[in-house]
Amino acid sequence: MDDVEVRELRYFRAVAEELNFSRAAVRLGMAQPPLSRAIRVLERRLGVQLFERTSRHVSLTPAGNVLFAESGKALDAVTAAVRRTRRAGQEVPPLVVTAKPGGVATDLLRRIADRHPDPVEIRISGFGEQAEMLRDGRADVALLGCPGNNDGLDVEVLFTERRVAALPAGHELARRAALACADFAGRATPFWPDSSAADRAYWSGQDVTGGAVTPGPEVRDSAQLLETVALGQAIALLPASIAEWRSRDDVVYRPVVDATPYSVALAWVAGAQDLRIARFVRTAVEVSEALPRRGAVPAG
Repeated sequence: MDDVEVRELRYFRAVAEELNFSRAAVRLGMAQPPLSRAIRVLERRLGVQLFERTSRHVSLTPAGNVLFAESGKALDAVTAAVRRTRRAGQEVPPLVVTAKPGGVATDLLRRIADRHPDPVEIRISGFGEQAEMLRDGRADVALLGCPGNNDGLDVEVLFTERRVAALPAGHELARRAALACADFAGRATPFWPDSSAADRAYWSGQDVTGGAVTPGPEVRDSAQLLETVALGQAIALLPASIAEWRSRDDVVYRPVVDATPYSVALAWVAGAQDLRIARFVRTAVEVSEALPRRGAVPAG
């Protein structure tokens, strides 16, 4: 059997995601007949049928489902190799580090970069995007929150902190000195796009109670989340550092005594042999240990 080409895998994934040859062709910037021929060539090369086709319907076969699951990893690996190779060819390639926007993450990264001996390029990324940027080669190191999907990554936890409830001023729960995760039951909490069921349970406190999550408005960053809370559209569970960084008159914060803590960690592709990453992690640990944290969870 001949080797499968990267181009063929990209064609296949476009059709698999659109389940429509015409839309896939438009997305790829090509005509439909060459795309259809390319898929037939790929099927002959693999010796399996990848799609069930009728005049009105396109669906993946069992073999197509397997190739769809596996090809994403293969294409990510190819893309990552190309990006890392290009960066390595630079005279002094910077270590690319990413984090979500927000005072805590970006301030910590700036402090680490200022102490680090190697060139560092900081790239701001969206919610939940950090791990994917590591896997596809857009970043070498990521500062991310735990828990999360860290498959294929090595992780070094820098610190762990308690979580607090963010409530609109005047909310009935704001009259209490402290809350429990059970107090979130049946109440809307902000909805993060592309979050997993485990993520949604964690951010609503239902990972502790085992109850159902009540999704509120969709949010994409902490500033939007706090606006949603201030408007009375949801209540939220947040790391204690957010309360320290984002004090405002229309939002109050209360400790949640049984909430699963929040950890901030550095992550990189498992097995990476880049000594710059090891030096960056060492610097990050030193910087983090020197920072006072009022919401820190004691070790042990």
